[in-house]
Amino acid sequence: MKKTTAFGITLFICLLFILFASYTKAQETQIKVTDIRSEKGKIILNVFKDNDSYDKNQPYKKITFDKKALVNGTLNVHFGLEPGVYGITLIDDENEDGKINKNFVGMPKEGFGFSNFFMTKMKKPSFDDFKVDLKSPEHQIEIKVKYM
Repeated sequence: MKKTTAFGITLFICLLFILFASYTKAQETQIKVTDIRSEKGKIILNVFKDNDSYDKNQPYKKITFDKKALVNGTLNVHFGLEPGVYGITLIDDENEDGKINKNFVGMPKEGFGFSNFFMTKMKKPSFDDFKVDLKSPEHQIEIKVKYM
């Protein structure tokens, strides 16, 4: 009887250990945002998990940051995100209306950017152009803001 009870307890503890070991916790994700032109407004980050959600503009997470810690056009931000593959877009929402404003021909009037990708063409990048793999906590993400 004692052997059976001890075996059951040991098995239970092993199963709990396996469960906790496989549980993925959110890790601290740090992003360096460069070339911000003013202290006005807020920075909005949209986190996408795949191309489909990016095409539909349905972010997995939307995170807003003040620009209080802005130093020489650079802002370092951090937030919790589970390990995985993501695409991160940025809006420099200078008028704080929660969206990117465009002029009469559809060109953005506010700054924008993408994770580890600087847009050189006048074409919206695909998800694969700016996706990042956050499997290691020391992964560096940089977003350079572009203004038209």
